[in-house]
Amino acid sequence: MSRIITGFFILTVTLPLLSGCWDQIEPQRMYYVNGVGVDFKDNQYEIYLQLINFKDIAKSETPHVPEAPAEIGYATGETMEEAIYELYHSIDQEVFWGHMNYLIFTEEALKHEEVISVFDAFLRFRETRYQMNVHFTQDSLKEILLITPILNKSLIDSKLSHPLNARELEVFTEPVNLRDLVIGLNEPSHEISLPLISIDKNWETTKEHPSKETTIKGIGILSKDGLKGAIIGDTARGINWMHNKKNRGDLTFKLNNNKSLTVDVEKKHLDVKPVIKGNQVQFEVDIKVDVILNGFKKKATENEIRKGVIKKVKEEIMTTYKTGLQLDIDIYRLSEHLYRNNVKVWKTLETNGKIPLTEESIRKINVEIDKIKSGRKTFTETINK
Repeated sequence: MSRIITGFFILTVTLPLLSGCWDQIEPQRMYYVNGVGVDFKDNQYEIYLQLINFKDIAKSETPHVPEAPAEIGYATGETMEEAIYELYHSIDQEVFWGHMNYLIFTEEALKHEEVISVFDAFLRFRETRYQMNVHFTQDSLKEILLITPILNKSLIDSKLSHPLNARELEVFTEPVNLRDLVIGLNEPSHEISLPLISIDKNWETTKEHPSKETTIKGIGILSKDGLKGAIIGDTARGINWMHNKKNRGDLTFKLNNNKSLTVDVEKKHLDVKPVIKGNQVQFEVDIKVDVILNGFKKKATENEIRKGVIKKVKEEIMTTYKTGLQLDIDIYRLSEHLYRNNVKVWKTLETNGKIPLTEESIRKINVEIDKIKSGRKTFTETINK
C-alpha cells in the first residue's frame, strides 16, 4: 500500500513539470523554409516558397530510396503577406522560418516601387534572421528553385543558400545579406549591388535529363526607388577588385608574344582615398595583390607577367566603373568613401546621398603586386621541348 501511495505522490509532483513541454511541436511535424522567390506581375505578388527536406542533409553510406529534396509552393496576392497566407491554406503542418537562408527577386519585383516594404516584412518577422542572403534573377524563379546542387548535394549547401562555400575557388561578387542591404541603402550612395543569379546548363550527368546549376553572371544595382540596372559578364569583373574584403579571382591577359596567360590573383588590401581640391573631388585607388601562376609560357618573364596583371586589373576596374556611370550608378560607392573621409565636403556636393561623378573622378589606380608565386618553386617550364 505504501508503494502505491509513494508512486502516486511522485506522479502528482512530476506531471506539472512535464506539462510545460506539451504545447511544443515536434521537429518532424514541421515544414522548414529554405528560400523564398518574389515576383511581381499584373499588379500581383507571386510568391514561391521552397520547403526543404531535412532527411537529405545527413546522408549515410547505405543505399536509400531517393526523396524529393524540396517542394515549391506558389501563390499570388495583392500583397506578399496575402500570397503567403494563401499558401498556408494548402499546407498541412506548421511552417518554421528560422532556417530560411535566402531571398531571390525577379527583375520585375525589384523594379516595383514597394519592394522595400518586402524587405521590411522579413526584417520584422520574429523568426527570420538578418543573415539570409539576397539575390536577383532574370530567369524563371520556379526553375531556379527546383535546381539541385551538383552530385545531388543538399539544398542548404547550394550557391543560393551558402554562396561563400565557393570562396576558395573564386568570388565574382560578394554575397549580400539582409543586414548588408539595410546598411547599403541607408548610407551613401544609397545603392547596393546584388548578385545576379542565372541558370547554367554546362553540366551533364549519366541520367537522361540534362543537369542544371546556378551561376552568378553579374550584378544588379538596387536603390531605394527600385532596381536601376544590371551589369553582366566580363563588364562586371571590376567589382571583384573593389571589395573591402580579401578575395581571389582569375585574370587572363595577353603576353608580348600575343599568347594568353591565366593567373590566380589574391587581393590582400584595398584603399580608396578622396583627393579634394576646392569643390572638386577625385579618388586614388591602391590595391595590393599576390599572383599565382597556373601554367607557364616559355618566353614569359616575371616583369612581363607583372605588367600584364597590373594593366588588366586597371582595365577591368575602369570598364565596370564607366558602365556604372552610364546607368547613373556609383558602382564602387565612392560617395561613401568621401562621406567617411570628409563629411563636410560631402554635404556640399551630395544630392540624395550621391556626389557628381565622371570618368575622371578616378584619377589614379595603383596596383602593387606583392608576390608572384610560380607554383612548384620554379619559374621555368616543367617539360622542355
